[in-house]
Amino acid sequence: MNEELRVIKKEIKNAANKKRAVILRRFFKTGPGEYGEGDIFFGITVPQSRKIAKEHPDFSFKETEILLHSKVHEERLVALLLYVERFKEEKNRKTIYGLYLKNIRWVNNWDLVDLSADKIVGTYVFSGDKKILFALARSRNVWERRIAMIATFHFIKRGVFDDALKIAEILVYDRHDLIQKAVGWMLREIGKRSIPTEERFLKKYHKTMPRTMLRYAIERFPEKRRKEYIFGNPG
Repeated sequence: MNEELRVIKKEIKNAANKKRAVILRRFFKTGPGEYGEGDIFFGITVPQSRKIAKEHPDFSFKETEILLHSKVHEERLVALLLYVERFKEEKNRKTIYGLYLKNIRWVNNWDLVDLSADKIVGTYVFSGDKKILFALARSRNVWERRIAMIATFHFIKRGVFDDALKIAEILVYDRHDLIQKAVGWMLREIGKRSIPTEERFLKKYHKTMPRTMLRYAIERFPEKRRKEYIFGNPG
């Protein structure tokens, strides 16, 4: 094992908190048959993970890829945060985007997706070919579908909604609650920037979309307006 990889793994392990690890195993559904079945947690916070990543700005791509293949959740998280940090340099973007897609099976819980998808995938494809998002949105893998939706957050933050809405339409009847929550969240983010745009989508789908998705989407609406959507009469 490379010495720097040994150091970074030691730093992660030294930050472990057994009590928090127990809580995280429940929170991220690691029990039999749950979406995070078998995932191992050390009990490290996201700020701690970010700090470790930022302290190793020159950590090699090869060693980061090895770290991403870890069975330990926080080691995978630190690897992704290392990619996010290095992605900020224009010269690294193509390489890191390729590594992300090559190793996408290791981006396998919702926090791992949410802390990396828009910052790497969304940023990379924003000004180019977006076919990968539509392919991921139609994947049988729940994490790939979530990556497709969350990647569009990069677009939404820049006032570009069309592709996010198209992905949302592909996923609007998804049965997995993590996808329903992701779609609802992105619709809510669109609404923060353009209520009319969000409402055009909701008026088309509010009667048939999953209730979880709808509740996430209208979370910031005034109470009266929320009730109108919940009871199917938004006008």
